[in-house]
Amino acid sequence: MIKWNEKETKLVDTSFSIMLYLKTLFAVGQVVAGVLLYYFKPTQIKHLLFLLTEGEVHGGIHGFISAHFLKISSYINDSASHLAAIYLLIHGGIKLVALILLHKEKLFAYPLSILVFVGFIIFQLREYFSSHSILMIFLCVFDVIMIILTWLEYQKMKLNFSKR
Repeated sequence: MIKWNEKETKLVDTSFSIMLYLKTLFAVGQVVAGVLLYYFKPTQIKHLLFLLTEGEVHGGIHGFISAHFLKISSYINDSASHLAAIYLLIHGGIKLVALILLHKEKLFAYPLSILVFVGFIIFQLREYFSSHSILMIFLCVFDVIMIILTWLEYQKMKLNFSKR
């Protein structure tokens, strides 16, 4: 069992809370994007991306992001749009349920969430090896950090639960 001093407890709690809110925000974004992809036609999405990135493609971080959005929009068609929508809804939905349970501090949610994140890492690594997208590596690192923090928080929660 891990022995916690006040400073370590605060660091783990703060780090876990920040990651939890970031992951939740990202999961909500995935669900919203999935709904939008499902209900809007690819031509409407391409037009919206063009309007959002108009005049931003030249230089700087905004230009970099805008150029990637425009590149992504070139791959959007009806079948890809529906497949992406289903993926985003399932992936974001599963993640959102796990994260909501973590927000509610349900003890069973900690190991469950770790399993969910391990599953996502396996999927993301498979995706990386087929697409070589550096984004997949970034998501894996983010998930590994979340797993470590979830495990540490789980150890603390079990200790607190056993003291009751």
